[in-house]
Amino acid sequence: MSTVEFKMPKLGESITEAAIITWFKNVGDTIEEDEMLLEVATDKVDSEVPSNVSGVIEEILYEANAVIKIGEPIAIIKTDGKASSKKVEKKEVTKPEGKTVEKKSKPKRPQKVAAQVTSQFTVPDSDRFFSPLVIEIAKQHHISFEELARIPATGKEGRLRKSDVFNYIEDGRPFQFAQPVTQDPTAYRIPQLTFDKGKGKIIEMDRMRQMIADHMVYSKHTSPHVTAYVEADLTNMVNWRNANKVAFQEKYGERLTFTPLFVEAVAKAVADFPNINASVDGKNIIVKEEINIGMATALPSGNLIVPVVRHANTKDLKDLATDVNDLANKARDNKLQADDIQGSTFTISNVGTFGSVMGTPIINQPEVAILALGIIKKRPEVITTAKGDEIAIRSMMYLSLSFDHRVVDGFLGGSFVRRVADYFEQFDVNREI
Repeated sequence: MSTVEFKMPKLGESITEAAIITWFKNVGDTIEEDEMLLEVATDKVDSEVPSNVSGVIEEILYEANAVIKIGEPIAIIKTDGKASSKKVEKKEVTKPEGKTVEKKSKPKRPQKVAAQVTSQFTVPDSDRFFSPLVIEIAKQHHISFEELARIPATGKEGRLRKSDVFNYIEDGRPFQFAQPVTQDPTAYRIPQLTFDKGKGKIIEMDRMRQMIADHMVYSKHTSPHVTAYVEADLTNMVNWRNANKVAFQEKYGERLTFTPLFVEAVAKAVADFPNINASVDGKNIIVKEEINIGMATALPSGNLIVPVVRHANTKDLKDLATDVNDLANKARDNKLQADDIQGSTFTISNVGTFGSVMGTPIINQPEVAILALGIIKKRPEVITTAKGDEIAIRSMMYLSLSFDHRVVDGFLGGSFVRRVADYFEQFDVNREI
C-alpha cells in the first residue's frame, strides 16, 4: 500500500485558488478513479473534482469553505500502488527524519460580521460568520457585510449559503440601499422613495446584465467622473486604410479594420502618459507596467464585455489585427475565455460603431480612465495649405475621455486625449504594410 497526496487541481489559466464547497467522501470511505471526490468554487464557476486514483480516504486536510491555492494538497488517499497519476501529481508521504507528518494548518476563521435585522434596518453585533466563498461572491457584486447580514439564510445553524446570495441578487437586492438607524440627525440618508414604474412587458435581467449594472453603479459611486473632448482629423488614416486593406488581408490573412489602428495609437499615448495607465488602492496609486488595452464589445445577447489586447505597445500592426479579429470573433461566437477578458489597464469604447457622434463612457474599474471614439464623419473643414486657408472635405472624429478625478487631473486627462488625436492626425500615408 502507498499513499498519494491529492492536490487542488488547476481550474483555469488565471485561477490561483479555489474554495471547497463540500466533500462527497469521508475519511475511511472507498473511492474509485474518476469518481467525484469534492465540489469546489472559484470566482468564475463551481466544479466537481474527480479523484485521479482508486483507494481509501485516509485524511481530509481541509474542511468545507476553506480557500486553497492551486497545487496545495487537500487530501491523502491510500492506494494499492497501481493507481495512475492522471491530472494530479502524486508522491509518497514519508516521515522526514523520524518526525511525524504534521497536518496542514486549518484556514483562518471566517470574518465576523453583523447579523439580525430589525424593521428599522438596524444591524446589531452578533456572532454570525460568512464563508470565504460567500465573501468572494459579495466582493464580485459589491455587496457590503452590512447588506450580507440582511439576506435571509437557509443553511445549517443560520449560515448563509451561496444559493441564498444568488437568490437575493435575482430578487433585485431589496436591501441594497437600506440605511442603518443613526443617532446623528444631520446625517444624509438615501430616501426610501416609491415610484410609479408603469406597466408593460417585464423582461428579467440575466445574470450578466445584473453584473454589468452593479459594475456601472459601483464605478459611478467610486470614481468622480470628468469627461474631456477633442476632435481629430482622420483623413490620412482613412485614406491609407482604404488603399491598403485588400493588400493587407492578402498578405497576412487578416481583415484590417480601424480598431487595431486605434489600439496602436492609444498604446503609444499611454506609454507617453503612464499615469493614465493606473488603478487606485486606498491612498495609493498603482501605475501598471504592462499596457493592456481593453475593447468594449457588444455580445449577440446585447450585453457588453471587454476582451483585452495584451502588451499592445509591443506589437506591430499585423499582430494587433490578429488579436483584435480573434477576440471579436470569439465574442461574436460566445467563445471568450476567462483569460481573454482579464487584466486590462486602459479601455477604449468605439461608440461610433453604433452611429454615435460621441459618448460619455463609464470607467471600467479599477482603471482610472476610458476613451470613447465617435463615428468617423465627413465634414467641410477649414484647413491651412500652401495657398492659405481653404475649405476641404475631411474625415473627422470626436474623442471623449472619462477619467477618475481623484487621481487624474484636467491637465493629464486633456493632454492624453489630445496626444491620441495627434497620433491619429499624424498618421503616415506612406506607411508600408
